[in-house]
Amino acid sequence: MKFGIFYEHQLPRPWTETSEYELLQNSLVEIELADQLGYDYAWEVEHHFLEEYSHSSAPECFLAAASQRTKQIRLAHGIVQLTTNHPARVAERVSTLDLLSGGRVEFGMGEGSSITELHPFDRRFRDKREVWEDAVKAILPMFTSEAWEYHGKYFDFPLRNVLPKPFQKPHPPLWVACSQLDTIEMAGRRGLGALGFQFVSAEAAHAWVNTYYDAFVNRQEKLTDYRANPNIALVSGFMCCETDEEAMAKADGWTFFQFALRFYSKHGVIEPGTVSLWEEYQGWKDTPKGQQQRRSGLIGSPETLRRKLRKFEASNIDQVILLNQAGSNLHEDICASLELFAAEVMPEFHDREPEHQEWKQKVLAGEIDLDAPDVDSFRPRRDMSAPTLRPDGTRGGGTRDAGTPDGGRDAG
Repeated sequence: MKFGIFYEHQLPRPWTETSEYELLQNSLVEIELADQLGYDYAWEVEHHFLEEYSHSSAPECFLAAASQRTKQIRLAHGIVQLTTNHPARVAERVSTLDLLSGGRVEFGMGEGSSITELHPFDRRFRDKREVWEDAVKAILPMFTSEAWEYHGKYFDFPLRNVLPKPFQKPHPPLWVACSQLDTIEMAGRRGLGALGFQFVSAEAAHAWVNTYYDAFVNRQEKLTDYRANPNIALVSGFMCCETDEEAMAKADGWTFFQFALRFYSKHGVIEPGTVSLWEEYQGWKDTPKGQQQRRSGLIGSPETLRRKLRKFEASNIDQVILLNQAGSNLHEDICASLELFAAEVMPEFHDREPEHQEWKQKVLAGEIDLDAPDVDSFRPRRDMSAPTLRPDGTRGGGTRDAGTPDGGRDAG
């Protein structure tokens, strides 16, 4: 099993004039440390206009800075919003980052999360899957062709040579954001790595893995010509301390992350500056649902995390992405957590990575038949727990599926 670290660049209120500067600088220090400790991936999202939840609107800039402070760690877009970026600009930025990093880029692609993000870019929420597919068809040949034109429903591009070309040939590994079994299946069918942004149990992960590889091996149907990437990764909250009690006390940000994600999924556009998610969270975290969320994720002592990770390893997950920078988690605690995990937990699972790769090659070759996935047991359920804001500012109950900021559909 491999391990990544994950950045939304969360920034709860209250803010100071230097809050965003300190956030980005601390994140770069953390990624540099992760590189030295042997972590495999650093994932960075793209979101727009989501106050407190994500101040990460230009991941290509942040990852470019990280590329000059690291040597080995893979620098991963998780994801680029293909709906709010022009295809040629995406290809140019990804290729440039790949050259700057010496071929360490992973290219995750997604649709965008909500009308809050999409409408300012003149994209309709209902069209986002079609726009995403059109963008994939437009972008990927730009990495290899010296003369490419594309005339699709949403993008029309005249004959040009899009420069530069990426360091990795034919292109960086490709991923797509997923938050439900249906989109896990879609990722496998399209031959793309699956970035699982829904927070699942080890039992659910087993169903997700079987669903993915069943589609990848038996029903693959690419959108255009590209190199397939058989990989499935899942995000989990993370804090590693000497004791479970210490980890719980220092992982408040993980619960805020889930609260903020659900909060944005429950209602439409929030007028800027009218809501403090951090204050709203204070009233929610001590509810039964809030307390339940505090106990989820990979939060605990090294022994607790080893026990939990062995279950995920048995599900044949390729990568666990550790979400440590969340809410008001302290930079010092994040670094200490990365160091302790790398010293006492990660080596065991890295050592067994060759066994996992051998299993995967046999699955891809058809030498291992996976059990039929039990999909019905792991369908998303409606979550009524997080409050919503009515137009008059009063609170109401939520009615949409939780999982991503658009109510359970894939965002990244």
